[in-house]
Amino acid sequence: MSEELPVVQMRDISIAFPGVKALDGVDFRLFPGEVHALMGENGAGKSTLIKALTGVYRIDSGSIMVSGQERQLHGTSDAQAAGISTVYQEVNLVTNLSIGENVMLGHEVRGPFGINWRATHRAATEALEKLGLGDLDTHRPLSTLSIAVQQLVAISRAMAIKAKVLILDEPTSSLDAAEVESLFRVIRALRDQGVAILFVSHFLDQVYAISDRMTILRNGRYEGEYATRELDRRSLISKMIGKDLDTLNSLGGNRRVELRDHAAEEPVLSARGLGRRGAIEPTDLTVHRGEVVGFAGLLGSGRTELARLLFGADRADQGEITVHGRRVDLKNPADGLANHIAFSTENRRDEGIIAELTVRENIILAVQAERGWARPLSRREKDEIVQKYITALNVRPADPNRLIRNLSGGNQQKVLLGRWLATNPEVLILDEPTRGIDVGAKAEIQEAVAELAESGVSVVFISSELEEVVRLSERIVVLKDHQKIGEIANGPEVTAERVVDVIAAHGVAAAADRGLVDAEPGLDAVNPGDASEPGVRS
Repeated sequence: MSEELPVVQMRDISIAFPGVKALDGVDFRLFPGEVHALMGENGAGKSTLIKALTGVYRIDSGSIMVSGQERQLHGTSDAQAAGISTVYQEVNLVTNLSIGENVMLGHEVRGPFGINWRATHRAATEALEKLGLGDLDTHRPLSTLSIAVQQLVAISRAMAIKAKVLILDEPTSSLDAAEVESLFRVIRALRDQGVAILFVSHFLDQVYAISDRMTILRNGRYEGEYATRELDRRSLISKMIGKDLDTLNSLGGNRRVELRDHAAEEPVLSARGLGRRGAIEPTDLTVHRGEVVGFAGLLGSGRTELARLLFGADRADQGEITVHGRRVDLKNPADGLANHIAFSTENRRDEGIIAELTVRENIILAVQAERGWARPLSRREKDEIVQKYITALNVRPADPNRLIRNLSGGNQQKVLLGRWLATNPEVLILDEPTRGIDVGAKAEIQEAVAELAESGVSVVFISSELEEVVRLSERIVVLKDHQKIGEIANGPEVTAERVVDVIAAHGVAAAADRGLVDAEPGLDAVNPGDASEPGVRS
């Protein structure tokens, strides 16, 4: 590889924003026919470097060479003209258009009378065939496809311009294991065709599975470039965060919540037969003071749907919720807040942050909504709340007047956590609070969850990373196919593999037979005599 010329060479790149230097003399190079991982904590400068390469940000100093020529990238059109395409974490496609229209958007085939749609769809089919998607009907609405296939359509769109460089920014954050492998097959095929691929992910196993080399940034500076096979995980984490792994674990990455006996206590929140047709089957649930209850299940299992009912984001059409033994009717989020229940959504971009507002405005939003807009918070109250949570959650940069859209994903997540903590909740529901953030920020949020529980806040914790659920939860509610199939009382013998075992058992009966989980009262096994084909009904 050293004999080849890099397709991208960035030298001494610096970019500053008011109050912070996002990149400070960073070097980066990318060769044809390789998958190159860009690594670093949230706030390390990865997104800024990508935006410099795609023309979104102007560099203050340094140079960018593409295919041996120095380029001045003043916008995304300049980057595309240089053969650079990007697929972002949130798929930026137009779901109300067809598959073919999305693939060829901005590059439609034109004739003497405008767009030649027959030729455009034919070109879209050719682009899709290169990624093994030739069987897709290009006239079909994009909205009918799964997120995983939409991701591949986005790559087809990027490759329709014959890109030399493909940037994949957190492309696997919403995919399951089988979908990730399908994506990786496409990535490897493109790499073998000579495409240079810049890959960004916080899933270390995926980075090691797909990348050839990696560049590490820390605090906006270049830390080094390494062959992936020559750098083990411990060394990588140490270089990313500037701390050794033992120090990281002391932040909370290796702790387990203390298990306590809540049997004699009245639950803070209790649900009985709670459900919504088409979303989640009737479910029983209790949450006690200072308890962390984890929701475990595959994508589509009903975790988020149940969480939304507990907050009032969606209205249940079955069952009831009680708070401190008093029945409540949660018709909307305002009702949830009024009952001291807070909910941090998994959809950070669309349902969480308000991108055009500052960090300060995002943090005080829920408190102001709870108080009522006719009674505005004073400047002093705002300053006290904002400073408290910026400091407590280590938000970086610690600038309350910075637009939240200019923060890294991990720091945006901390701001959202601060928003809900500012309401002084008794029950805090966290849906995927560590998705798409780096290992250091993840450990800090896990530590915050443990400290909240110790202070008496009840936490419902949802994560696709089962190890995280096991580490933090006193009890684990297991869901599958939009129903609760059982609960696991945590303990030293409980592992992520055991939770997977329960899910794979297809019901309470088989899991109980194997001693993995107690059958839940009120759930009857359909085939109690046949553990190989168990079923559960509510």
